[in-house]
Amino acid sequence: MKNKIIKPKTLKPGDTIGILGGGQLGRMLGMAAAKLGLRTIVLEPNVDCPAAQACNRHIIAEYDEPTALGELVNACAAVTYEFENIPASAVQYLEEHVALLPNSVALEKSQDRLTEKNFLNDIGIDTAPYYEVNSLEELQSVVMSPDFQQNLAGILKTRRLGYDGKGQARVHGTDSPKQLLEAWESTGKVTCVLEGFVNFIREISVIAARDINGNVECYDPAENIHRDGILHTSTVPAKVSNAVVENAKSIAAKILSELDYVGVMGVEFFVTGEGSLIVNEFAPRVHNSGHWTEAACTVNQFEQHIRAISGMKLGDPSRHSDCVMVNLIGSDVDKLDSLLAEPNVQIHLYGKSIAKKGRKMGHFTRIS
Repeated sequence: MKNKIIKPKTLKPGDTIGILGGGQLGRMLGMAAAKLGLRTIVLEPNVDCPAAQACNRHIIAEYDEPTALGELVNACAAVTYEFENIPASAVQYLEEHVALLPNSVALEKSQDRLTEKNFLNDIGIDTAPYYEVNSLEELQSVVMSPDFQQNLAGILKTRRLGYDGKGQARVHGTDSPKQLLEAWESTGKVTCVLEGFVNFIREISVIAARDINGNVECYDPAENIHRDGILHTSTVPAKVSNAVVENAKSIAAKILSELDYVGVMGVEFFVTGEGSLIVNEFAPRVHNSGHWTEAACTVNQFEQHIRAISGMKLGDPSRHSDCVMVNLIGSDVDKLDSLLAEPNVQIHLYGKSIAKKGRKMGHFTRIS
């Protein structure tokens, strides 16, 4: 029988927050916690991880290693995470022994693309049309179905794992059996979701936060451009009407409330030519498309997350500037000298030693 879930409480300066995941998001959470007088411990198997450079302690272990989880629980007043794909056994243990924020329900919904889309539709939120695909034969059947033939194109995505364009393949209604086989094999022949294409004019995202008392604050939507499946730029304000802005914030708040969510969440939308909104996905954590808040808001998304999970009052999400955030991918980091010479540019490098192709090395935000 499952034990009672530990409820969140208000933390005070000197208390410790645990962070699962040692990437750049964990790094920035550690920096934000320090500003508020809180200590952080990161659990991450990678010895040389970005978060370890900014946190008070680094437990080097796999995320489901029992001894490491016990150490984390004994040292922390609350635990959060910077990525979704945490082993289920670790989630269950943590939630039964310490306040885990956001909760396991949000993780469960977001870890599986099919579960996520079913949840969104169940609460009245529109998504792209989607089809469950468990085999090559099912993929062939779906592609030949009248519904998909009306759309004639879609993206085959693994139900679990995969990010920044990984675990995905484009599929067309006119694809040959050989092409469908290649698409299926490219995903690793695992359970998938086939998403129909959406006729949209732009992509936006909302960074939203909810505290332990149910109060919600939303940042202005950012307009996002992706390259090779990786976020390239986030521009604020987005070129959308006030009605779209308010609708996007309302949808994000609804998702947070339905999940009894505590913390910051990123919600990605497609905006159609008619101004309607279709949710692409949500991430139960601080989000790449919210990095602009570091430079353009008094309280950025990382501090907002720490405030939310610590029982503190949420900060004002208003921005004081227009801006464009640009990711530095791979060798883009070589632009550092020229960026340092620019006025009105804030730079954040993640402390990664090797600039691999497709690897996020940092970002900069240019204030208008």
